[in-house]
Amino acid sequence: MAVARSRRRANGPPNDSRPAGPWADIMRGLEGTRSDLVPALQRTQAAFGYVPPDALRRIAHWLKLSESEVFGVATFYAQFRFTPPGRHRLRVCLGTACHVKGGMPMMQTLERRLGVEPGETTEDGEYDLERVVCLGCCALAPVVTFDDSIYGQMSVLKLQEMLDGHEHA
Repeated sequence: MAVARSRRRANGPPNDSRPAGPWADIMRGLEGTRSDLVPALQRTQAAFGYVPPDALRRIAHWLKLSESEVFGVATFYAQFRFTPPGRHRLRVCLGTACHVKGGMPMMQTLERRLGVEPGETTEDGEYDLERVVCLGCCALAPVVTFDDSIYGQMSVLKLQEMLDGHEHA
C-alpha cells in the first residue's frame, strides 16, 4: 500500500510533490488512473466554474495521458465548458414543447441582444448563454431561465422586458 501511495503522489500536478489549493480536493480519493479522467474534469469544473487550459495539462500529466486525449474526452461531453462562466446564466429550453411553442425566437433574441452564441460568455463577463434540451417544465413552454429563476410562457416581448429589468443586458 505504501508503494501505491508514493506512486500516486508522484503522479500529481507538475512540480508539486503535494498538491495544494483546489488540486488537493480535485485529486482526493482518485487513484490517478485513466478511469479518473471524467471525475477529475468534473471536479475541476466544480472548483473553477470551467475547465481552464492549464487544468487540461495538469490532468493529462497526472493521469499520464496526452493533452489531446484529455481535451478529446472533455469536448465530447456537453457538461464541460472551457471559458469562465458569466456572472449571470441564461438558459433557453429547446426541447420539443419549447421548440414548438417558440423557443428558437427566444434564443435568437438573446443571441442578438447579448452578441454571443450558445455556449459563450459576453465580453464583459456578465452573461453566458446556454441551449438546453429540457428544463422539465414543459407545461410552461417556451421557457427561459435567468440564474435560478424560471420564466415560462415567454414571448420575445416578455424576454425583452425581463432583460430590460437587468442593467447590463
